[in-house]
Amino acid sequence: MDIDLADLDFWRKPLKERNEAFARLRQLEHPVFFPEKKVPLLRSGKGFYALVRHADVTEASRNAKVFSSEPAVTNPEPPGWVKQVFGESMVNMDDPRHARLRRIVTRSFSPKMLAGLQSDIEAACARIVDDVIEEGPRDFVGQVAARLPIHVICDMLDIPQELREQVHRHVDVSTAYTGVRPSLARSVQMAGQNMLALLALQRMVIKLGHERAADPKGDLVSLLVTANPDGEKLTDKELGSFFSLLLVAGNETARNTMAHGIKLLTDNPAQRELLTSDFDAHINSAIEEMVRYVSPIMQFRRTVTQDYSLRGLELKKGDKVVLFYGSANRDESVFPDADTFDITRDTKPHVGFGGPGPHFCLGANLARQEMRTMFRELLTRLPDIRSVGEPELLLSNFDNSVRSQPFTF
Repeated sequence: MDIDLADLDFWRKPLKERNEAFARLRQLEHPVFFPEKKVPLLRSGKGFYALVRHADVTEASRNAKVFSSEPAVTNPEPPGWVKQVFGESMVNMDDPRHARLRRIVTRSFSPKMLAGLQSDIEAACARIVDDVIEEGPRDFVGQVAARLPIHVICDMLDIPQELREQVHRHVDVSTAYTGVRPSLARSVQMAGQNMLALLALQRMVIKLGHERAADPKGDLVSLLVTANPDGEKLTDKELGSFFSLLLVAGNETARNTMAHGIKLLTDNPAQRELLTSDFDAHINSAIEEMVRYVSPIMQFRRTVTQDYSLRGLELKKGDKVVLFYGSANRDESVFPDADTFDITRDTKPHVGFGGPGPHFCLGANLARQEMRTMFRELLTRLPDIRSVGEPELLLSNFDNSVRSQPFTF
């Protein structure tokens, strides 16, 4: 076929062309194997089978014993020394290690905790819109979408105000690193910048962890470094690694969905009118449809732990598969007229927060809460807010990130 999901050129193509390519792949009898080029100094894989149908992605997501997240869910896989220095992320773990960490951090995202955040989120949204009105509209990402998630996370962890600008800069560096690699020189440069950013973030939160362990304040850091009812708490490395994951994963889903969302509401005026006609009745389904349509995280990789038959494809132990969430979310057998943005659609089976199973996004409800509150503030106070022109997208095969989106009101 003339499709190569492992080639940077594929991800340079317009979204419409990529969606058409995935539609062709979904019609094939078996998942297709894509070899990967070897890149000097980087641990590139030998290639992967592309799981593009909704049923295949959900089957692999549910069966974590066969489709392992170890050693890593992204490509290239980090060298072993990186894990020794920075610790290991939850997303790159299987049970029982993954289950232990998830037990510790889950209480941070309980309904009670999220309800307690609502007034802070409302205040943050109001301040952001105040600033937009004062500054005038320039870039929706920088002025709105990128600010809210980081603000909320910093509030949850009670990060001192003087450190927050530093957090923003380090998150932007980490985001740019994830995804395709344009050249060896650029890869090495980006890897160095990313490691320095991660190291600075982890040092920051570990220092806070020591302070909060001695004097708990009721914030998220205090919660994570003090024992849960089972006597479990995060070590320094685990706290640093979780902080890095929270800042990147907890930021990107809400940020990118909001950035794409303002464009979707602009390009689909009938859907926007329906939403504003009864915001409370439609906002939850609108958010789910945005997440389905956007698929903020486009893929995760899994390693096959034993011989396994998937839709007639005989996978061998050690094979790699890639779960393409964006393709699964456009699967016509699950989502009729999938390329149409429809806020009345039943989007419950979408995999925009990851597929079902142990690695379903822990912060999904927080992201929903942030987006619901921000869109209410925007559409109430700036009822004619709309995007202008096309967004500037990050060139990536992993993160459906919007670098900038002009807008007006």
